Amino acid sequence: MLDAVVVGAGPNGLTAAVELARRGFSVAVFEAKGTIGGGARTEELTLPGFRHDPCSAAHPLGVNSPAFKAMPLDRYGLQWLHAELPMAHPFLDGSAAVLSRSVAETAASFGPRDAGAYRRLVEPFLPKWDTLARDFMSLPLSALPRDPVTLARFGLAGLPPSTWLMRRFKDERVKALFSGLVAHVIAPLGGIATGAVGLVFALAAHAAGWPVARGGSQAISDALAAYLKDLGGAIHTDYEVKRLDDLPPARAYVFDTSPTALARIAGFGRFYESYRYGASVFKIDYALDGPVPWTAEEARRAGTVQVGASKAEIGAALDAASRHGRAPDAPFLITVQPSLMDPTRAPEGKHVFWAYGHVPNGWTGDLTDAIERQLERFAPGFRDLVLARATAGPPEFAARNANYVGGDIACGAASGLQLLLRPKLSLFPYHTPHPAVFICSSATPPGPGVHGMSGHNAAKAVWRRLRQEL
Repeated sequence: MLDAVVVGAGPNGLTAAVELARRGFSVAVFEAKGTIGGGARTEELTLPGFRHDPCSAAHPLGVNSPAFKAMPLDRYGLQWLHAELPMAHPFLDGSAAVLSRSVAETAASFGPRDAGAYRRLVEPFLPKWDTLARDFMSLPLSALPRDPVTLARFGLAGLPPSTWLMRRFKDERVKALFSGLVAHVIAPLGGIATGAVGLVFALAAHAAGWPVARGGSQAISDALAAYLKDLGGAIHTDYEVKRLDDLPPARAYVFDTSPTALARIAGFGRFYESYRYGASVFKIDYALDGPVPWTAEEARRAGTVQVGASKAEIGAALDAASRHGRAPDAPFLITVQPSLMDPTRAPEGKHVFWAYGHVPNGWTGDLTDAIERQLERFAPGFRDLVLARATAGPPEFAARNANYVGGDIACGAASGLQLLLRPKLSLFPYHTPHPAVFICSSATPPGPGVHGMSGHNAAKAVWRRLRQEL
């Protein structure tokens, strides 16, 4: 009998398996798809030689992940590559606000009226960032806070809505950039704890950047898998699990799945019926004949570029997709330029590029024209560089990854109390009604992103149970 079986070979499932195997437990992973990776994959979606990330591409939470930092993933091929600027947010006048590794450079891009306010916001946390990140990403009670005072101070700044936090700024530039940071979790700007979302992304940029993985996001999954195999773990692909009886006998079962799928497989009935799924995205992967012709010079040096003319425009786009059930006329775009840092991603002189805008859950329309009209506002001539494009909306995302219910790439709405307490109101979110069954997907704290911390935290709950049985 195995000690643990993990269902789902995304970053959280693989991390949970590694954490258990490192502690001497026998582990096997079962994945429904023919390859591993979940939201961290790399494929030739457009033309030969152009390697795209179908979902996540830039990894501010990955490079800052306490779980990943504790593993020798570099020995298994994981290499982080950094752009000159982690992120830029261009404006229609050709200027841009930036997130730089330097707080001073970032503050200067906001203008003199807000530079001091920004420095006062972020500088107290940076000397203690490693401890704060561990405490923040380990909540709730998977670990006692190492620095409860700093965590409480962070909570005072971040628990209110981002709109409250932004009141300390006067200029539209910093408000637009911060609104874009909140939008990475597809949360309306006025929601609880959205200030913390923006603050975490900003601090992550200053602490360790927003890098890509050399060769593509698949390198993260491949490194985790290789490490797991060296630890004695096994991975089985093309193995769809429809019920618990499909799995071999084990002392514990860990699911890197949506709560909906777990309830169906484990026979939990309506246990997760109150869990909400959120808005989706419409994403385009591009093969380009050259770099994106951004008007703002800073955007040409940034790994990630946020595209939204103002806080009001970004907020309207989020509300349209999340609250009003329609696609926005001027979508807020998150874009990534991997080949600026990693020339292996495209043939010489060519580039890969992706952009997505938010759309309602389950939406079946085509946002291509709206996305490209938005890009042309900030990068005139962009369409002339397009060699090929691959589009994916909610139906395609749901088909590629069963965790993306209705195309929700966060595996559950990151808004309201569900941003903090997921998948249920519980101090033990990784536990389920069955004492031997656990959940470790992005539906559990700390939530969406390629960081493995949901898997790490769930593994703690598992090994505590397994040791109690010895």
